[in-house]
Amino acid sequence: MLVVAEDFFKHVDAGNTTNKLGSKVTPVSVNELFGLNTLGISLARIDFAPRGLNPPHIHPRGTEIVIVINGQNRLFTKVLNKGDVFVFPIGLPHFQLNVGYGNAVAIAALSSQNAGVITIANAVFGSTPPISDEILAKAFQIDKNTIDYLQNQFWYDNN
Repeated sequence: MLVVAEDFFKHVDAGNTTNKLGSKVTPVSVNELFGLNTLGISLARIDFAPRGLNPPHIHPRGTEIVIVINGQNRLFTKVLNKGDVFVFPIGLPHFQLNVGYGNAVAIAALSSQNAGVITIANAVFGSTPPISDEILAKAFQIDKNTIDYLQNQFWYDNN
């Protein structure tokens, strides 16, 4: 198979943020851009509506570094402004929240061509088969009714 210029190019449009989370992650990994194969890098564009959330998640195979391109973004308790950069080591749970009143855009670069993403709420409350109510109630120190409520939600994925 011949390599062509398109193997090294990917146009990334703004993501549609009209969803339950108010955000859209557009990955550019080896799955979307074949030229990344063996390079050990990838990135993602993250678009946020006002108050949009990229929910708590981890990357099991890569470190993430984020730069805010437009707007402001909250990472943990650090408010980032245009041009600010923040890094998340492999496996560290993290999230991004647009605390502003306008749209925001961030670019996340990852230290793997396929860093993966595991959204924590989906993994804990939306797993198949489900994790035992008893285990979750004890781990989170909440009652079984709350666990049942959380397990019955539709866990939207913004990826």
